[in-house]
Amino acid sequence: MSLTPDYQLQRNPFGKLIFTGSDGEAKEAVPVRAFPIGAPDEGIALVDPHGHELAWVERLSELPAPLRELIESELASREFMPAIERIVDVSSFATPSTWTVATNRGETKLILKGEEDIRRLPGPALLIADNNGIQYLIRDRYGLDTHSRKILDRFL
Repeated sequence: MSLTPDYQLQRNPFGKLIFTGSDGEAKEAVPVRAFPIGAPDEGIALVDPHGHELAWVERLSELPAPLRELIESELASREFMPAIERIVDVSSFATPSTWTVATNRGETKLILKGEEDIRRLPGPALLIADNNGIQYLIRDRYGLDTHSRKILDRFL
């Protein structure tokens, strides 16, 4: 079931998302996920540059296709969270250490400053922050290969 919201979204000539409410006032808008990992397609706020909520989207799937595609493309351009598929190597089991990992976006190296930069998420997921502030997601730590699990267990 697709709901027609009482607002419009479009891109301006500079590529910014513009929200036009029922009052006719146009404002720049940014979509923000309420639950980016646990429920990425549910609970999305459209906020102005000052963080004030303009609209709330319960579920992306309920929006008309053109509106949904605009929001999804804006979210994709703002969010960068590679998913670790395999831990190839670590420089040391003491921190800071350099990890070589295979992600869904290719192989890379990250520097883990401390064990506290590995956050447990609901279920078997983990979030790893590197020294540059990039967040790496491990969707299922039990689904990793044996070598990767052994390395990860040393840090958990």
